[in-house]
Amino acid sequence: MSGQTALQQPKVSNKKSGLTDFIRQIDLQFMVIPGIIWLIIFAYIPMYGVLMAFQEFKLGDFPGMSQWVGFKQFEYLFTDPNFGRVLRNTIVISLLKLIINFPAPIIFALLLNELRVKYFKQSVQTISYLPHFISWVVAATLMFDFLSVDNGAVNSLLMSLGLIDRPIHFFGEGRYFWPIAVLTDLWKELGWGTIIYLAAISSIDPELYEAADMDGAGRLQKMWHITVAGIRPTIILLFIFTVGNLLNTNFDQIMTLTSQMTNSLLINYADVIDTYVYRVGLQQARYSYAAAAGLFKSVINIALLLGANKLAARTENALF
Repeated sequence: MSGQTALQQPKVSNKKSGLTDFIRQIDLQFMVIPGIIWLIIFAYIPMYGVLMAFQEFKLGDFPGMSQWVGFKQFEYLFTDPNFGRVLRNTIVISLLKLIINFPAPIIFALLLNELRVKYFKQSVQTISYLPHFISWVVAATLMFDFLSVDNGAVNSLLMSLGLIDRPIHFFGEGRYFWPIAVLTDLWKELGWGTIIYLAAISSIDPELYEAADMDGAGRLQKMWHITVAGIRPTIILLFIFTVGNLLNTNFDQIMTLTSQMTNSLLINYADVIDTYVYRVGLQQARYSYAAAAGLFKSVINIALLLGANKLAARTENALF
């Protein structure tokens, strides 16, 4: 044994260290507790209701104690002649929103970031995100007025430009509903989504742009190699969340634009899983059947979330 004495560092228990951190941040822990309680009450406890999808629930039954029917509700769901139409509408509207509405705030944020007139930039940003605070009830009423056959602003403009000979009944023909759903959602949420990306852009080191100027980089080169590269983790994170909610087609929007699904001229293009669950579950009192449809949608969303996260893992920006 050599004369040198090896100094051994004392081992600190992870459990003790974690308890110490908890006590040191006790004020923050108390702030988090209400959020955890809310999550448990409104997100986890209702999961018990998933059992309804495998039962024949009737009003008056104690939750979870109804007659067990196995996968019978799912058999009814997949053999329902209306389910194919509902699934088609859900997928098409969701994909259109993903393809068009997801990149739109990114592009808009990049363009706003290039503006050098401060007051003009702030004015555009404020005007763009104000529609987010308008309820869909009010927004749908505005759309009814703008797209009206009788002196609607859109029809009047198209006729004055000579693009159409007679007014278009936008809410009287189902083929117009998908574009209306996508564009109204874009108008309402564009500015709000842009705020997230502008916040991410503000965290990029300005010295990177100065170094790029010294190297002779143009505006588009700086936008792509610095700005877009700097917000890539934010883009990937929001993409995962968007894909994970792909089948959630904005129930409030669909219901208000179709006048609570009473417009029979639009139902073939507007009826999605969420509205289908509402009509079948509440209006027809088929609660177990509606629970099966909702569970089907949730399982697909989870699978999409895991798939998107798996793809994001290749860029080292996975959610988990």
